[in-house]
Amino acid sequence: MKIQFLGAAGEVTGSRHSVELTLGGRKTRFMVDFGMFQGGREATAKNLEPLPFSPKEIDFVVLTHAHIDHSGLLPRLCAQGFSGPIYCTDASFELLKILLPDSAHLQHSDVDRAERRQKAGKWRGELPVALYSMEEAELALAQCEVLAYGKQIELCKGINLEFQNAGHILGSAIAILDITEDQSKKKRCVFSGDIGMKGRLLMPNPAIISQADVVIVESTYGDRLHKTLADTEAELIQVVTSTMNTHGNIVIPAFAVGRTQEILFLLIDLVRRNLLPHLSIWVDSPMATAATHLTQHFFAQLDQESQSTFEWFKNNPSAVDLRFIADVDESKALNKIKGGAIIISASGMCDAGRIVHHLKNNLPRAQNAIVITGFQAYGSLGRRLVDKATKVRLFGEEVPVRASIHTIGGLSAHADQAGLLEWLQGFEVAPQSVFVVHGEPEASAVLGEVIREELGWKNVIIPERLHTYAC
Repeated sequence: MKIQFLGAAGEVTGSRHSVELTLGGRKTRFMVDFGMFQGGREATAKNLEPLPFSPKEIDFVVLTHAHIDHSGLLPRLCAQGFSGPIYCTDASFELLKILLPDSAHLQHSDVDRAERRQKAGKWRGELPVALYSMEEAELALAQCEVLAYGKQIELCKGINLEFQNAGHILGSAIAILDITEDQSKKKRCVFSGDIGMKGRLLMPNPAIISQADVVIVESTYGDRLHKTLADTEAELIQVVTSTMNTHGNIVIPAFAVGRTQEILFLLIDLVRRNLLPHLSIWVDSPMATAATHLTQHFFAQLDQESQSTFEWFKNNPSAVDLRFIADVDESKALNKIKGGAIIISASGMCDAGRIVHHLKNNLPRAQNAIVITGFQAYGSLGRRLVDKATKVRLFGEEVPVRASIHTIGGLSAHADQAGLLEWLQGFEVAPQSVFVVHGEPEASAVLGEVIREELGWKNVIIPERLHTYAC
């Protein structure tokens, strides 16, 4: 059995791992995730790269969750000839029905906008590229097959799949693959997907897996510890209070799935506990609105505290003025609000969507605050803001950064180093091989060394992109 790491190796985005083996005398190949690279021009080039093999050679895809950096190029893969099933959880499938068409729409909108500005002489630099169409997104959705948590199925003779809850976002899964290759003993391969933080908002704790021969583990925050929830709440209270006192706006770039719902829960809960006053919150992202309604549909999958808080808000709707923005005109109208608003909008890394317009209108004013609550990839607009850029280019124009920038790390949907180690300690015997992926080089290297030192595991590998490793 061989694993080739085609993305999320030496970086966080673009998760896609090819597994090749021999079953019944024939070569079998499947993918775990097929995500989009995100963050600048290099990401676009990688998204356009052809695979080192034909998509028609892929027998099936196992999808750990619906985030675009794990699922975002599935439509492109299907359009290029992959015709097999895509296995995912029921909630992931429902999210894909929101995320993939929205991704296609955003790509084409960005291209159309850039072409108009280029014709008007207002665009500098390369034009964006649309990676797939709405029709191709629908094609990918038609190939999805749903698998419930805890149910094991035979994908083909010699390969069984089971999903366990990863506690990352709605529908997120740890993929457990039991593989019996020709003339070989059964091997268990566990792909962590993205592991959630134990005790975090909304999601249950990640499932503990007791046995594996090969583990592929994420390392987004493998080199650090998150702030406690209490510290996170205190920091958010301070930012909201001080900004409202100076009659400014608060703009929160947030991933439409997971992060938006977490932020809403936290703000509502702080009002419930009388730690914040009445708030006016606008959620300006059709995708986030749809994901929030979907979260309500899967209410039983949330943790008990989150269920209690949302029940309280249902009974006290006037405590928070919460509005979901539907059309573009309503979104544009938010530009007229000069103070007192909390605007939550996508995309989370600030590279596309309505958030870019809100940043353009709010960054130049010193009384405003921009609150970054999630990981920002190298090359992304969000990363430039975190790195204290004094000006940024938006829609071909230079925009000064005068608003205060706040990074609140305790809301991460990813486990920190301690959380990842705790999850790995669930394996009763050291796996034969551990591959550390989905992290920037420093984060992966640090986590790899900690695994060797603290767990005493020997064969810990930091894979390189496009390299193939025998297991």
